[in-house]
Amino acid sequence: MSMRNPRLFKDQSKLSFDYVPEKLSHREEQTERLEMLFRPVLEGSMSQTAFLIGSVGTGKTATSKRFCLDLMKAAQERGRVMDYIIVNCRQRPTEVAVLRRIVMHFDENFPDRGFSTEEMLRSIRKHLEKRKMHLVVVLDEADVLLVKGAGDLVYQLTRFDEEVVGGRPSMSVIMISQKNVLEMLDPASSSTFRRSNAIRFDKYGVRELSDILKVRTDLAFFPGVVRQDSLDLMADIASEFGDARFAIELLDRAGMLAEEEGLEHLAPEHVRGAKALTYSVVTESKIEDLDKQHKMVLLSVARAIKDQAYVRTPEAEAIYKLVVEEYGEKARGHTMFWSYLQDLSNQGLVGTRVANEETGGRTTYISLPDVPAKVVRARLEESLGGR
Repeated sequence: MSMRNPRLFKDQSKLSFDYVPEKLSHREEQTERLEMLFRPVLEGSMSQTAFLIGSVGTGKTATSKRFCLDLMKAAQERGRVMDYIIVNCRQRPTEVAVLRRIVMHFDENFPDRGFSTEEMLRSIRKHLEKRKMHLVVVLDEADVLLVKGAGDLVYQLTRFDEEVVGGRPSMSVIMISQKNVLEMLDPASSSTFRRSNAIRFDKYGVRELSDILKVRTDLAFFPGVVRQDSLDLMADIASEFGDARFAIELLDRAGMLAEEEGLEHLAPEHVRGAKALTYSVVTESKIEDLDKQHKMVLLSVARAIKDQAYVRTPEAEAIYKLVVEEYGEKARGHTMFWSYLQDLSNQGLVGTRVANEETGGRTTYISLPDVPAKVVRARLEESLGGR
């Protein structure tokens, strides 16, 4: 097996979901809220709870990791011993599994079976007392745990220091969820999570995703190999979901496609190929079910766009007039062409966005967000009977 030197990737690990940048773009407000809430924890005067809520890919887990890392550093500078652990409750969906994961943070050889929750809580307390440590427990996807009736565990963790007299608080809890888990807790448990301690993570917009992709590109790729129009297209595609994870996955897969082809640039065609591999909405049947005029409009877009990210409507319409002549049809007027284009957009076969021009006018830009243009061209030319 031969291993080629990478042409594009400088450090592909920077596109891993586990990697956390030194600074998270567009999550400054949420980080500041966490810092404010946990200032008493850093000072050693109290424990704290927080609740992070938002959709998939909105930076909840990454923000909690970055915050915990920075909190540990600040504690070390103050001579305090602090640590953190992130428990994925989807992977460990029971009270026993969560507690065992926390105990194993201190003792990797802790047995799989034979210990009750009370015994594991005592073991955790002994480890923290021995190390004179404050532990921040992050319960990621906490709603999965609570659905299975583990509210008592949340109560036990958030009241971990209740019986300690005269000592320093030793445990804080952060819960992360897509749902409002406060409504899933019993009154006793929910009383430990103040509603004012909930921090919301909204979906990312196009500009925010573009900034995130730019940071990851600079870290993961050699300079100049990722075209700006490719980044714009990835941000545009991912903005439908507001999902930074999806955007980063597109960047990673597009880079691998370009590298497989032995190219020195990541182009929009690679982005479209990555989208098809990751989350395709375009199917053979969707294309085959189109009537002839819609197929010719789609073919016009695919030919006009070539290896670009976008093509303007006038350029696509000019190609359309050549395509209909090629297939022995009569060209429809501009209004009908626009109507066909909107139909294709509604089916997810093309993307459209309107941009303000410097001249004061407005121009519609068309994209193929799902399948490489060369693949669309080949499918349609075969379906229409060749050239």
